[in-house]
Amino acid sequence: MSAGPLRVAVIGLGDIAQKAYLPVLTAEPGLELSVMTRDRAKLDRIGEQYRIARRHTELDGVLAEGLDAAFVHASTRAHVPLVEALLEAGVPVFVDKPLDYSLSGSRKLVERAEAAGLSLMVGFNRRYAPGHVEALEHPRDLILLQKNRSIGPEQARSFVFDDFIHVVDTLRFLAPGAITRTGVRFRAQDGLLHHLVLELSGDGFTALGIMNRLSGSTEEVLELSGQGAKREIVSLGEVIDHTDGRPALRRRGDWISVGWQRGFQQMCGAFLDAVRSGVTLSARDALRTHELCEEIVQQVEAGGGADPVR
Repeated sequence: MSAGPLRVAVIGLGDIAQKAYLPVLTAEPGLELSVMTRDRAKLDRIGEQYRIARRHTELDGVLAEGLDAAFVHASTRAHVPLVEALLEAGVPVFVDKPLDYSLSGSRKLVERAEAAGLSLMVGFNRRYAPGHVEALEHPRDLILLQKNRSIGPEQARSFVFDDFIHVVDTLRFLAPGAITRTGVRFRAQDGLLHHLVLELSGDGFTALGIMNRLSGSTEEVLELSGQGAKREIVSLGEVIDHTDGRPALRRRGDWISVGWQRGFQQMCGAFLDAVRSGVTLSARDALRTHELCEEIVQQVEAGGGADPVR
């Protein structure tokens, strides 16, 4: 890698790119950014907002300028062709979860990156959130993660791959040993999934992931307990430790950014550091999360483990 600025493209300028990634990347030193979306008005508005001169409506224009790395935040259905084209051009890629709605598409991208010897990283930011990283040092005989919504039921594939995938990946990340058993319970009606419960367990631990799309509240609460201690992490920002029945609360500091608290800054930094140093990042473990999500969808669509709606 040359000593000059890193040429980085942000492809897709939707909600997550605007809220989470652009504030981080535009504050990162040593980057020469370009942005791409087919919406010309949005492209110019965001380009002006962040003073980014390199603006494109097509991928060919991005690649023609030369590129050291790309962040892909386009719609999930566009991931496979975009990531394939970037890998073919020799560009390391960071891509939002999920890689694809199909397991075959996800597997194809991982295999393409491996064959090309290029980094492919998937945006599981909770693996970098400080509260979750600290949780790796806490006793975890029982893990309970609730990530509830009030937006209504959804078809199983989009329910799982767009949203519940974070629950699946977080439980896998926090599991203190090999996962040897899985179980799924759910409630569905008229082809729509209302709530879902995942159990992952192994020697000495159980991890439960819950999502209710009719909960009346949007919340994310992680609880870890064992060996006489319990920790709660609320919305990735508040940490409550319980010892001998006495809770102690730690809140996010006033000057700590949301991007840092939710792990986006550290995650982007890890990808960019790998590009700078020539380290190749593998998406194999992320693929395992996608495989488990596919298993869940297959079970829901088959009707096994359902609680009937009366």
